[in-house]
This record gives sequence, C-alpha cells and structure tokens, in this order.
Amino acid sequence: MAGSDAPVDGVTVPLTPPVEDWTTDYDILDAEYITDPYPIWADLRGDCPVAQTDRWGGSFLPTRYEDVVELARLVPVFSSHDPLVVRPPDDQQVIGSSGYHTVNAPPISADPPVRTWSRRLILPAFAPRAVEAHETYTRALAGRLVDGFIADGRVDGAQQYAQQIPPRVIAHLLGVDEGRADEFTDWVRGVLEIGLSNPAVRVASRDKILNFFAGEVADRRANPKDDLISELMEAEIDGEPVSDQHIIGTCNLMLVAGIDTTWSSIGSALWHLATHEDDRRRLAADLTLLPTAVEELLRAYSRVTMARVVSEETEFKGCPTHVGDKVLLNFPAANRDPDIFENPDVVDIDRQRNRHVAFGVGIHRRAGSNLARMEMIVALEVFLSRIPEFTLEDPSAVTWAGGQVRGPRRLPLAF
Repeated sequence: MAGSDAPVDGVTVPLTPPVEDWTTDYDILDAEYITDPYPIWADLRGDCPVAQTDRWGGSFLPTRYEDVVELARLVPVFSSHDPLVVRPPDDQQVIGSSGYHTVNAPPISADPPVRTWSRRLILPAFAPRAVEAHETYTRALAGRLVDGFIADGRVDGAQQYAQQIPPRVIAHLLGVDEGRADEFTDWVRGVLEIGLSNPAVRVASRDKILNFFAGEVADRRANPKDDLISELMEAEIDGEPVSDQHIIGTCNLMLVAGIDTTWSSIGSALWHLATHEDDRRRLAADLTLLPTAVEELLRAYSRVTMARVVSEETEFKGCPTHVGDKVLLNFPAANRDPDIFENPDVVDIDRQRNRHVAFGVGIHRRAGSNLARMEMIVALEVFLSRIPEFTLEDPSAVTWAGGQVRGPRRLPLAF
C-alpha cells in the first residue's frame, strides 16, 4: 500500500513495499489496484498475460478471457479446496473453534464428485420460479430503504442501500433472523475483506458464521420450519442424509457469497449511473431496458476473483506451477478482454453480444446467479423510479474494497 500502513475504508492494510513491476510483483491489495485495476490488466494482457507474485503467499494472475476460461475447466488439477486468494503467513496459521484453516463452503470449496452433488443440492432454491417467490419481499425491502432517506436529499448508496439488501434477502431465504443483517455484514467483511490481511480476523469472522449456523441447524432438528435450512436437512444423497457439517458449510457459502458479491454489483451499478448521466436518464425513462443493462454492468464491473490451488505439478501458459501454488480466476479482467468484447472499457447498456463470465464458467458457474440478477434489477428499478436524478456528492469520498471482491464501500450520492 504505497509502502506504508494505510487505512482503506477504515481497515489498516499492513506494511508492503510499492509495486515496481506488475508482471512479477503484483499486489491485489495495492491502493492503485483497488481503485482502478483496469489499466493494469490491459498492460498485463499485452505484455505478460499471466503475471506472477510472491506477495501474500504467492500466486499467478491470468488476464485473458480464453486463459481464464481454460483455467476454470482444468479440474481437479486446479482445485477449489481453498478459494481465498490471500493465505495467512506460515507463522500465523490461526485455527478457530471450527477447526478449519480454509473455507468450509461447499460447493464452492469442493471438487468433483462432492462439488457435483453439493451444487445439485442447492440448485432448486435458485431456480427461476423459486427466485420469483422472493421478488415481492426484495421490492418491498428496497422501497422501505428508499423511504428512510429520500427526504434527506443524500444517501450513502453503498452503506445505506446496496449493502442493506442482500443480507436481508439471504436471511429471508434461509429463514434466519433478518434483524441480524448488520452482524452478517460485519462477518462477511471480516472473511473477504478485512481478514485478507489479518488472519486472526478472518478466522474469528468465519467461526462466528459457522457457529451461528451450527446453532440454526440444531434448532431445526428440534423445531423444523418451512425454510431452506430445513429443506437441506431433509435432503438425501444416494439414500443418505446430508451431514450437519455439510449443511453448515453450505449456509456459510450462501451468506458469504450471496452478500458481498451482490451488494458490490448493486453499488458498482449505482456508481456508474451517478457518473454517467445519459445512461441513468435512459434507464430511468425506460426501466424495461434494465435486464440488458444489468448484464453489461455485470460484465464491466465484475467483482469476484477466486483462487484455485495447484494439486499436481503442471504448466499453465508457459508458467511451471507446483503443488500448493495459487492461480487466480480473474473473471473481472477476462470481461475486459478486447479479443472477446468490442470496446471492452466502454459500458454499452445496449450491448447484445455479451458472453461475460461475471458468474464464472463451467462447473464454477455461480448457482445463485438468478437470485443475484433479481436483486440487482429490483434494487435499480426501485431506486431509479423513486430517485431518477442523482450524482456523486463527493467523488473523492468514494472508496472501494479490494482483494477478493471489488465494489464500492462508501458511495455518497446527492439528489
């Protein structure tokens, strides 16, 4: 972080030397990378399409669409068992009460065959018809949020709006207390954001999530309900019940993956609309354009970079990799590849040919993509219908989270 400890949205990132060569020493927690990674990816794509670094335990970073897609399909050579990008230093291997170093979040943290059946287990909950059942709740929630700040003439579009929707929708889906949404947000940030550079925070936050859901599963054993946790407890795989440990891990995944990724997408879309008047006014005047626009916003502001762990000695695009090395599924860079997308750095809300991989690809494609799209479309519909004119109140006050999931964390809007 420019060679010194520095707060990023209230989080102090440890001392790291400045990056001198992005091809051999990239840093996903560098201030320049967090604020505007697109020029960095463009330079790497032309000069060194697979960059390397020793920072944060070491990793490889592909930047071309075809390379990222190929990497995603090389299973199990590149394993999913630890999808977090940054590893704790060897002398800080903290184990919490859950007893795990790595993320327990199937199917995202599993390889076939476990990944196959664990993904199939949750797909019904995210089928289009199932998602439609949550749209009324989501729309009412977004309306209540707007009611709370519309008279003020200003709002933090990230903290007061985008970040308020996914935690409550996921809680509603799982059947847990929606009143704890702020706690859920803190836990998720502790795992994916603050905890990237602070192993103790990561483990403590992960344990809070796992222990919370352990309590919820125990409660469902005694008092079954009409919710997703109870449905998972009733499910069988090859005639055998799903273990409580697996259900807890799956709930962990839904909370972590279902919150941060979606609020980052909503926040990025609001940032774009606040800074691109023509797009904002077109969508506000014709909300039917939103589905196509949302696909383009997902492409242009893709938020997730997942890690894969090398499980056997191999070579990828001329780079020898060894067991235990990390290789990053850089979906955001892939979605800016000029070989695939015409004028990739231009956000074209009418773009029709849009093979983006914002939700992953192959077996790594996000199971909850239908829910995420619904939340994003509804959040933007409600905001634009109530507040069609808005801008950034103070562009210098906007902050972005970096590392695993990129999205605005502070977004002061005025209207």
